[in-house]
Amino acid sequence: MRPKALTGFERRRIAALLRGLRVQAGLGQTEMAKLLRKPQSFVSRYEAAERRLDLVEIHDICDALGVPLRDFVEKFEHRE
Repeated sequence: MRPKALTGFERRRIAALLRGLRVQAGLGQTEMAKLLRKPQSFVSRYEAAERRLDLVEIHDICDALGVPLRDFVEKFEHRE
């Protein structure tokens, strides 16, 4: 059985969760981009669900925010 690709809704949910975590941390997109050593457009695009993130990128974002990847995945799975 082929794994199911993320739907647009799921990508938007991931984007919203990551944006919420960034805002909770009190960071702007520019500050987040500096932590990730990426351009601000990288943050803007994933937060707008215009860019798909791989697991390593999500891990790096969570790490920069001080959020364990496991906690992020639990939030996504439980739709908190």
